[in-house]
Amino acid sequence: MDKVRLLSSPSGETESTGDSDQRQPTTPPPYSGPSLNAEEVSPALVQQIDASVKFPVRYLGLPRLDYRLYSPPLFKLSADTTTISTKAEYLSTNATALAAFIRAQATVPPKPQIQVRGTRGRRLDFDIKLNLMTLLVPEDDRQRIDYLRCVGDSELAYRGGARPDVLPAVGDGGLDEWCRRFTQDTAPVKSFALDRIVANLDTSWIEGQLRSLIASAKYRGSVEVTFLVAHSRVLVHSPDRFNQFLTSVTSLFSSRNKYEVVKAVWPFATTKNGEQGRKCVVNSENVWWLEWRDTIRYVISQRRQGWVTCEDKLESVMEGKCNQAEDINWGPEIL
Repeated sequence: MDKVRLLSSPSGETESTGDSDQRQPTTPPPYSGPSLNAEEVSPALVQQIDASVKFPVRYLGLPRLDYRLYSPPLFKLSADTTTISTKAEYLSTNATALAAFIRAQATVPPKPQIQVRGTRGRRLDFDIKLNLMTLLVPEDDRQRIDYLRCVGDSELAYRGGARPDVLPAVGDGGLDEWCRRFTQDTAPVKSFALDRIVANLDTSWIEGQLRSLIASAKYRGSVEVTFLVAHSRVLVHSPDRFNQFLTSVTSLFSSRNKYEVVKAVWPFATTKNGEQGRKCVVNSENVWWLEWRDTIRYVISQRRQGWVTCEDKLESVMEGKCNQAEDINWGPEIL
């Protein structure tokens, strides 16, 4: 057998001596990656990778929240953006996992928003939306007053049946007991819901201010003010044990056991508007209105269709565009 001896050349390649004089590159083949020994991984790098998984990214100008919770793995967002739902089996069979997941989902708020539409006949003059979520989350986490609430013993709710009832009651068992009952429920079709709700926001007062503002702009059309809440529900369905078609057929001929016993409450204020000792989490309705009033008037004068953002506020304040909305020409009336 011929002996082959490898020599290193100045070019970084190897030369073989023997019967063949072939050059073989020392660089790795395509798609191969450099190996990394465990000894070469610094503790600082490990901590950095671990922190990126455990702690959420902070976005400048947005509330301090873990936004990953709005789109967890194996969940789908509904077309109207109100509900995320899943048929992940582990959440229907593991009470500990379900309780931990519900508690995590309760730490992020819903997204309350206002939609204002103005129409004359078949003509849409304006259709604007404003996001109110920032009014639920203070900059200092220690000032948050949101909480998780389970149904009371005498409160009518879906407690694992097809109709609302006051029974069964779990006493002090709370969320953990409801999760245990859900996971041990042998019904072929069942669901467990978490509802995120906004409390103590005076929507009637805000609507009145909006209608007065639009009337002062001499708008003669029909005005519709709607308060919407996106990302307001988390829904866990029983899994498709065989296939989706059979599950759909089963649900037609059998009752669905619903568990709608827990809510994540996100107060706008400690009490309702007008009550003594009321404290708002961020700003009162009046402060918010004074801050956005001129901007809303300006975007309506521009017949805006879409979101009203801080950029609109900057334009109306810095460039004086709010003054351009004093006299609005709405054009001819539409019959």
